[in-house]
Amino acid sequence: MSKKNLQLILCFVFVCVQFSYAQKTKVYTHDLKDYNEALHLYNSKQYQASQALFDRVKGETDDFETEANCAYYIANCAVRLNQLGADNMMEDFVKRYPTSTKRNSAYIDVADYYFENGKYARALKWYDKSGEKGLTNSQREDYNFKKGYAYFTSKKYDQAKTYFQKLLDSQKYGSQAKYYTGYIAYQEDKYEEANEYFEGVSEEDEFNEKLSYFKADMNFKLGNFQKAIDLSKKELPNADRKEISELNKIIGESYFNLEKYEEAIPYLKAYKGKKGRWNNTDFYQLGYAYYKQKDYENAIKQFNKIVSGSNSVAQNAYYHLGECYLNTDKKQQALNAFRNASQMDFDLKIQEDAGLNYARLSYEIGNPYESVPSVLTSYLKKYPETEHQAELEELLVSSYITSKDYEAALNLLEASKKYSDKETYQKVAFYRAIELFNDGNYQDALTYFEKSLKENASAEYTARATFWNAETNYLLDNYDIALTGFQSFANANITDTEEAQTIDYNLAYTYFKQKDYANAITNFEKFITNNADDTGRVNDSYLRLGDSHFVTSNYADAIKAYDKAIAMKGVDEDYAYFQKAISYGFTGKTNTKISELDTFTKKYKTSSLRDDAFYELGNTYINEEKTENGLNTYEKLVKDYPKSSYVPKALLKQGLINFNSGKNQVALTKFRAVVAKFPNTEEAVQAVATAKLIYIELGQVEVYANWVKNLDFVDVTDAELDNATYEAAEKQFIQNNTNKAIEGFEKYTQQFPNGLHATKANFYLAQSYFSKGETQKTIPYYQYVLQTERNEYTEQALARLAQVFLETNTYTKAIPVLKRLEESADFPQNITFAQSNLMKANYALSSYAQAVNYAEKVLANEKVDDRIKSDAHVIIARSAIATNDEDKAKLAYQEVQKIAKGKLAAEALYYDAYFKNKEKDFDGSNTAVQKLVKDYSSYKRFGAKGLILMAKNFYALEDAFQATYILESVIKNFTDFTEEVSEAQKELAKIKTAEAKRNSSVTPAEDNDGN
Repeated sequence: MSKKNLQLILCFVFVCVQFSYAQKTKVYTHDLKDYNEALHLYNSKQYQASQALFDRVKGETDDFETEANCAYYIANCAVRLNQLGADNMMEDFVKRYPTSTKRNSAYIDVADYYFENGKYARALKWYDKSGEKGLTNSQREDYNFKKGYAYFTSKKYDQAKTYFQKLLDSQKYGSQAKYYTGYIAYQEDKYEEANEYFEGVSEEDEFNEKLSYFKADMNFKLGNFQKAIDLSKKELPNADRKEISELNKIIGESYFNLEKYEEAIPYLKAYKGKKGRWNNTDFYQLGYAYYKQKDYENAIKQFNKIVSGSNSVAQNAYYHLGECYLNTDKKQQALNAFRNASQMDFDLKIQEDAGLNYARLSYEIGNPYESVPSVLTSYLKKYPETEHQAELEELLVSSYITSKDYEAALNLLEASKKYSDKETYQKVAFYRAIELFNDGNYQDALTYFEKSLKENASAEYTARATFWNAETNYLLDNYDIALTGFQSFANANITDTEEAQTIDYNLAYTYFKQKDYANAITNFEKFITNNADDTGRVNDSYLRLGDSHFVTSNYADAIKAYDKAIAMKGVDEDYAYFQKAISYGFTGKTNTKISELDTFTKKYKTSSLRDDAFYELGNTYINEEKTENGLNTYEKLVKDYPKSSYVPKALLKQGLINFNSGKNQVALTKFRAVVAKFPNTEEAVQAVATAKLIYIELGQVEVYANWVKNLDFVDVTDAELDNATYEAAEKQFIQNNTNKAIEGFEKYTQQFPNGLHATKANFYLAQSYFSKGETQKTIPYYQYVLQTERNEYTEQALARLAQVFLETNTYTKAIPVLKRLEESADFPQNITFAQSNLMKANYALSSYAQAVNYAEKVLANEKVDDRIKSDAHVIIARSAIATNDEDKAKLAYQEVQKIAKGKLAAEALYYDAYFKNKEKDFDGSNTAVQKLVKDYSSYKRFGAKGLILMAKNFYALEDAFQATYILESVIKNFTDFTEEVSEAQKELAKIKTAEAKRNSSVTPAEDNDGN
């Protein structure tokens, strides 16, 4: 019978009793009607209306029991309407109406209401208030079950179990009690106990459907894998979507544990993960199953999703990942995997074997994180009893050379020579010196060549170090030391090295620099005879051979040598032609000289020697008394080359010729032009002196006096003292008494700031300070020399002053000096110096268009060497990068790659990898990075940048392990390069955030232990 029907019957009985006594008033009859209506509304769940009517009845009735009943229902409605203070209203009812028939059921009713509406915590509160006292057996069973279930849903399993255990034999609740008690045991990993309770659940019971999953899972956890498989497969057809995923996991893992990997794979793949995510163990099991099937590619795809793992599962996974990479010939990837496994100590055997593989691979392909000798040495120290000791010691000795990280190798060798010998040290020191030499760091290179020579263990490397030590001294202008070194190498009779092929050439040049032309000639001829295929050096040898004969007055032999050079049509063909023409003059064949010089001016119109040719041709015409031709040639020189150093000489000669011809006014015009345009030069002094004679002859001494009065460099009264003071200083300069020369020249420039020799004195004073290395003191003196347009010291002063400014990176001051040098230099090497440094200075000042302009000028000169060419290509490339013209940068870096060495080669390789990454050629990009870190390991910044690129490549290739591991290694091993470390951190955070969406073992942007 329902509660509602029971209440109606009670109401009916109550009404009948009242009428039988006929004692109640009309008002009470009205109250009963309203009370019944309120009760009807309550049972119809119209709590708001019911509460209002009960409240009215309560206020109007005089009957205590009716009032108590109304208070009970008002509080109950408040509970059901979730009104503020509802619980207090029920408490108040119990206190105010202790004799009410509804007092005992009040707490239970509220508790049941909350229970039925899933508010278990609030239900518990009221069950605690009610207690079991006064309940029937049936009511007590209801009480125990509901209270137990409320605790169960709150995961208060100990309290829940207390109440469920009271119901284990209950006919009504027994199956449920056993199920929930079993479930609690299951959650506490008490599988045997859980199984006992689950066995007691009736097969007809609704809970039995869920038991198959629990039993399968329990058997799996108890190690009963076959039974777990059988139970899970039986349950699969009836399971819901979530349970299907979990059952597949149980079957897959059970097969995995039974080592039935082929059977495990489809079930492991069917697992959907927790909330759609796997963890590291899930990836490991599927990966290992593929590995055991020798399906290495699919194994890699699972293992490499294990990111930042740091436990036994991860160590095992990384070790087998390394094996998979090896089996698919991915050695760089294998290196990283074995390195990671070797750094964990969960399984010491795996750690040792992984370390061995890491050491071997480091030797084979290079190591971007640490030097190969360091890797091998560390392994030998950690495992001194290894059966692979002989093999690794052999690799170690070889690695000092093959690793190419010579600086790190030397540090290791100098710290401990246990695994090496003198010969190894000698070779490593030699290659480190060569590395420094290629980077232009000559002083440090000398230090390491000396270290190599000190060991003297290998005749070959002693000879080679001797050769390069001599070459370095040659470049530092230490010709005596260089000659001794080259002679020692030649006497060593080492014939099968690259150095042996050029020794005669090197000796010849050193003799040439020392003006020992006889020996220079002998060695140039010897080189030409034995090295016909080396056309570049042979061509140069003919030129220097011609020069050597020329300066020793063997003009016929000089002409023959120059003719050989001209026939080769190589570099400096114009120089050879010019020198040949001059040589004809010295052999008395003046007409041939004139003819050759005239041909030269027409054939080599862009030659830097064309102004020289005009001047020499003019002089020859004059000497042959072909005055008109001579004057015309001088005029053409002045017109075509107004900034040439020959212009003041040509103007002076024009003046002298006209003076000697009696053309005084024409002569004066020329002399005054020399003085006006080229003051403070010897030509200007001579022009003034000759002009003086003309003015005297013309009787215009007053005009002369007025003219020279305004010339700072002419002070006739002090001429004798001027000359004496200058000559005293010059004498010390010639004798290389630098300090006394400086003292003398300073005295002269102070006494005669605009004296007859002011230009020369300032120049020599600057040169003296420069030779002492006090370069900043040279600045005002070089600037004095340069205050006029042109003199014989201008070119050298410009080159030296530019060099001084460049030493301190004072580019804004260097640029105008370099521009002037470029425009006015006679020597091609000074033009190249100016242009190459103009490109660098403009790049440093972010004037990229100008930098590129000068770089292209440098490249247009066929005579520049590869080092300068590679600098030019790099400037073009860097400028293109800075201006976002990546197409142009790519082409420029390709050119750099062809010829560059050292740091520039490393930079070019990095950009090769960079552009391939941009083009999505990720494998090609990785190949370039591997070459970079193997062959140019000394250049750490580019190594770090390359590794970051490699990490991006691997992530694009869906290898999250490689990507994260490489980035973590960059962060750990390249701390000196903060910009690169910062980029690696950002990239790592981005990848981990993405990986955390599919792998629950990954914490976004943080290292974690995995699962």
